[in-house]
Amino acid sequence: MITALHTLVYAQDPAAARDFFRDVLRFPATDTGGGWLIFRTGPSELGVHPSSWDHGGEGGTQVGGTDQRFDLSLLCDDLATTMAELEERGAEFEGGVTEQSWGTTVQLVVPGAGTMTLYQPRYEPPALGRSELEAMW
Repeated sequence: MITALHTLVYAQDPAAARDFFRDVLRFPATDTGGGWLIFRTGPSELGVHPSSWDHGGEGGTQVGGTDQRFDLSLLCDDLATTMAELEERGAEFEGGVTEQSWGTTVQLVVPGAGTMTLYQPRYEPPALGRSELEAMW
C-alpha cells in the first residue's frame, strides 16, 4: 500500500535549499546522515495535466505545452498572510501575484534551486479533506 509521496528538489546549492526549507519554511526534518535532510511536508495531493493544450477560457484561447514531466507547488490557506510571514524570515518572490481560475499564485524563490509555485487554491484541496472518491466508499 502507498503510504506517502516522496518529493525531490534538485538544487545547484543543496545546502542553501535545505537551509531554506528548514529555517524559512520551517519544515521539520530528519538527518539521514551527512547532512542529507528529509523534510516532513504534511498532506499531499497529485494532479495529472496534459503536456500540451489548446483550449478557450476567461483569457481567450490558450495554446501551449511543456517538456516538464513533474512540478512541485506549495499550498497555503491565505496567500497574502503566508507571503508576509515568509518575507519576515527572508523569503523572496519572483514576479507578482497572479490570479488563475484554480487559485492565486506567486513564485517562491528557493535559494540554489530556482522557483516553485506557492498558491491559495480556489478548490477544496483533497489533501485536507474528504475527496469525492472517499465519499463514495
